[in-house]
Amino acid sequence: MQKIPLKDTTVSDGKIYVRLIKGRFQTLRRLISWPMLTAFFLLCWLRIDDVPVLMFSFSTHRILLFGLELSWYDLQLLGGLLIAGATLMFFLSMLAGRVWCGFACPQSVWTWIFIRIEDVVEGKANRRAKQDKQPIKQAHVYRRLLKHALWLILSVWTALTFTGYFVDLYSLLSQIIHFELPIYLVGWLMTVSAFTYLNAGIVREKICLHACPYSRFQSVMLDQHSKVVSYDVARGEPRVSKRQLPQASRQGDCVDCTLCVQVCPVGIDIRQGLQAPCINCGACIDACDSVMKKLSKPLGLVRFASESELEGQRYQLLRPRLIGYFSVMSIAFATVAYGFTQTTNLLVEFNRERGAMYSIMGNGDVCNFYKVKAEAFNIEAKTMQMRVGTSAYRIYGDSDIALNPGDAYWRSVRLCTNAPAAGKTAVEMVFTAGDATLKKTTTFFAPRH
Repeated sequence: MQKIPLKDTTVSDGKIYVRLIKGRFQTLRRLISWPMLTAFFLLCWLRIDDVPVLMFSFSTHRILLFGLELSWYDLQLLGGLLIAGATLMFFLSMLAGRVWCGFACPQSVWTWIFIRIEDVVEGKANRRAKQDKQPIKQAHVYRRLLKHALWLILSVWTALTFTGYFVDLYSLLSQIIHFELPIYLVGWLMTVSAFTYLNAGIVREKICLHACPYSRFQSVMLDQHSKVVSYDVARGEPRVSKRQLPQASRQGDCVDCTLCVQVCPVGIDIRQGLQAPCINCGACIDACDSVMKKLSKPLGLVRFASESELEGQRYQLLRPRLIGYFSVMSIAFATVAYGFTQTTNLLVEFNRERGAMYSIMGNGDVCNFYKVKAEAFNIEAKTMQMRVGTSAYRIYGDSDIALNPGDAYWRSVRLCTNAPAAGKTAVEMVFTAGDATLKKTTTFFAPRH
């Protein structure tokens, strides 16, 4: 693999005018990104029996996941999913470089959408570049204002959709229409909208160039058999432009049209070798292939290739590190899948009240005071029954607890006995809701004499 250059490969003025192009990799990118966008903007609206299909509900302390109801105590499963996803990215990086960045990363997906809006409203890349060098005209101002207005509309819509995965979206829209939105939600929506607008519209490639840590450690995961977007130096050099063709004694296939640079969303020249900012989107491949077709030359001057292939060696798919990444990834996903079968169905907290360790009633009973709170998940039962595992103790208070989503609160009960053992005794409490049963052991205190 060629050494990653430590030099700036962007255009001199720091602004990149991305030229849009068609090709098989751009089609593949849309086939991957558009279903993801559709799912993102659609899932927050979907309901099954008036229950969101996907929601991280703060109000009810629940995670609703396609019919599965999880508690906050199951958050480690989502952490496990993140770990499994990270191992998948490591595996893909060693296999084919930063394909996640080029085809599925939200930063890249939203950036391409914003570039498309810019292309439609203000014109092609070369036209935009010329306009920026000329005095501003009234028509240019109108088009620019329209572009930024469309960017802001998309940014606000993105913020609303993202928020809809944490707050009921229908209630949120009702609050907005009636000007009843809490100030903290106003601030949140403005913040998310601003970050979307800045990241995809203004900052763009600077995130990939300077802020994204993935580009900084991807080289550690590559080896000589990793397939990344590469320029075939042996075939392309020496470069000869079309005007020099008749006089050139020896020529490579590259005609130095710079189209590969013009279509690059991060503004690099892939002919300089593998570089950290490259997101492996394949735009330069599509651009180069279109030129090769016109020149009736073989495709693939720029292509996904490994260092070993470019040097004429045999490509090796199965190799120890790649197998190791795949094994860790498989174990991570299997562990998370098993964890989803062991989720919490009934959650009960049974704690002693602060204050006196015990009280002696007028009839001679010794009582301890407790607080109980219960939540149920994926259980059709609406109430939970609470009882003591031994008949020597009695419960005073509400032993039938309602299981209403979002209505879990502490209830006070007392546990009494007329024949207490001296000191402290372990007492088993049994909680039942439908088919779910949970047992907890508490300590009962009584006088020592």
